[in-house]
Amino acid sequence: MLGFCVVAPMGDAIAKLLSDKVALGQLLLVRFGLQALVLIPIIALTGRVWRMSNRVFGLTLLRTVMHILGIGMMVSALYYLPLADAIAIVFVMPFIMLILGHYVLGEEVGFRRMIACAVGFFGTVLVIQPSFQQVGWPALLPLGVAVNFALFMLVTRKIAKETDPIGLQAVSGVMALVMLVPVIALVPHTAAPMLAWDSMLPAGTWALLVAIGLSGTLAHLLMTWSLRYAPSATVAPMQYLEIPIATVIGFAVFGDLPNTMASIGIAIIAASGLYIVIREQAMSRRPAPAPVQDRSVLTAAE
Repeated sequence: MLGFCVVAPMGDAIAKLLSDKVALGQLLLVRFGLQALVLIPIIALTGRVWRMSNRVFGLTLLRTVMHILGIGMMVSALYYLPLADAIAIVFVMPFIMLILGHYVLGEEVGFRRMIACAVGFFGTVLVIQPSFQQVGWPALLPLGVAVNFALFMLVTRKIAKETDPIGLQAVSGVMALVMLVPVIALVPHTAAPMLAWDSMLPAGTWALLVAIGLSGTLAHLLMTWSLRYAPSATVAPMQYLEIPIATVIGFAVFGDLPNTMASIGIAIIAASGLYIVIREQAMSRRPAPAPVQDRSVLTAAE
């Protein structure tokens, strides 16, 4: 997970560099094409398992659709927002997962964790507000990424222990290509410029496209491995390291630093999210209450 927290914002920084140079459809096609191109030979050479049950295949297809949508929304958001701000807003994800668990899955959520959710959302508003004043509705795109990624993580947890991570990512890459190629080939570029394919890109652009494909593949392999070999409660707190790492990368590459209000919001988001994670860890370690025994049975035994 620490590797994911380093590699993922590096990939996001590359995406931000490419956001005004390459059409979104071309970026997505190269991203997932490289994922398949790199991993399929590894499967062939190592004899890894790539076959899936019907259930896992269906969930992998759903996960791939969410993956495409998530990257598309994130790249679009990075066109308008500083790297650290966009990633900080995405970290409203744990609050969304908690609320979904409570209202959709019927999971019990304590009063203190709901308060932490409210505080975390307030921190998100502090980060969004200055960006919204500058760029308008695109500042809300990371919220869409957060909802999408929360569902993506839930699906990944469902299948992480039932399939090999490299096989999962390879199959997902092929699925994405099967979905993307017909759309880019058949939809007129005049009707949807974001789906255009340009083989005559500026110098160095193809190298960045290859880098985003490789970094994205490695990042999601690392995340899947972390969920396969360690409980989510163990690795979840480490994800918040992505915010300071993204801040450093954003300053080094783009000279961007969050303003005062956004910095306060980022601190509130991180503190609230970490509180929820730590609270859930404490609740999971709490022993289950002993069953109440019938007093008349005890009396008879005495």
